[in-house]
Amino acid sequence: MEHSPLFLAQSLLRCPSVTPEEGGALAFIEGVLKEAGFEVHRQVFSEPGTPDVENLYARFGRGEPYLLFAGHTDVVPPGDVDRWTHDPFSGEIQGGELYGRGAVDMKGGIACMMAAALDFIRNNPAFKGSIGFLITGDEEGPAVNGTVKLLEWAKDRGERFDHCILGEPTNPNQLGDMIKIGRRGSLTGRIVVEGKQGHVAYPHLADNPIPGMLRLISGLLSRPLDHGTEHFDASNLEVTTLDVGNPASNVIPAEARATFNIRFNDRWTPQSLEEEIDRRLREAAGNTVRYRLSMDPTNAVAFLTPPNAFVSFIADAIEAETGIQPKLSTTGGTSDARFIVKDCPVVEFGLVGQTMHQIDERVPVADLDRLTGIYRKVLDAYFAATS
Repeated sequence: MEHSPLFLAQSLLRCPSVTPEEGGALAFIEGVLKEAGFEVHRQVFSEPGTPDVENLYARFGRGEPYLLFAGHTDVVPPGDVDRWTHDPFSGEIQGGELYGRGAVDMKGGIACMMAAALDFIRNNPAFKGSIGFLITGDEEGPAVNGTVKLLEWAKDRGERFDHCILGEPTNPNQLGDMIKIGRRGSLTGRIVVEGKQGHVAYPHLADNPIPGMLRLISGLLSRPLDHGTEHFDASNLEVTTLDVGNPASNVIPAEARATFNIRFNDRWTPQSLEEEIDRRLREAAGNTVRYRLSMDPTNAVAFLTPPNAFVSFIADAIEAETGIQPKLSTTGGTSDARFIVKDCPVVEFGLVGQTMHQIDERVPVADLDRLTGIYRKVLDAYFAATS
């Protein structure tokens, strides 16, 4: 079977694996890896209220060190397919670019990982160590029946990882721009201010909750949560909704509701952040504003892989392949790296993310070759340094 990154990427793009459907993507990966000598397992996990999700775990070798490649084959829906230049699941090439849903997020990255690993194994059949793949079908969905449970399953089998590369599209403009060595956490809170409904002409018979809500929001935003840390920007709180559900201009509403989200750095845990929010609201409310605060459960905690030899392997490989010295970053949203970091250091590096989740998502074919070259150089350096 052909193992070029383009062939592998096209084959994956032709699998309609919209979350939570497997769509044939994991079956294709299984066939390729089994042919190359990997031990492959496909696991389906379930949880009440969420769709069943199929996942894949594969390993070549039993020795140490163990380098794990991680990613996801599930993709977001393509939207209006008539607006695409090519069918989103056709894997067509035009102008040197490969089109398809998941081209950069992140079937293209998985194809490059596979191509690099297979080439390394062909040329180093007796290397001392292990290479693995941890591929979920639940990253774009609830993230309940995917990476978390697959990691638990692997650990129950006695699997232990030394380092991991997650192939999310990390580069903002060109391949080589950025490595993600951490991610901010995410915490959502909801505030309800209680009032009393009434006629606007008789305010003494009512209690308008809106001024109280404005006081609370001002209390939350009156000063920064922090000023950043060594590797993270300042934590950021954004009010995302403010509602009273009142269609009438002559009625004082009974309550006001607001939602906010915080992207927080490694100075905070969800618990310590919740305590700070509660303190600020109590201070702003005084004895006059009646309110309720609730915080959504979160599994998105800030994490960091400090710059070390592993990060240097990746940075050096990127510079050797592209001529660019990558920035070490912790920006952006959350990813499955937040689960993997509990088991081993994890670094994210993949393709350019400018078209991810968009109509006509696409990747330059040349970037597939370059990313494969980067992963291949990482494998050489990693196993040479630890042999």
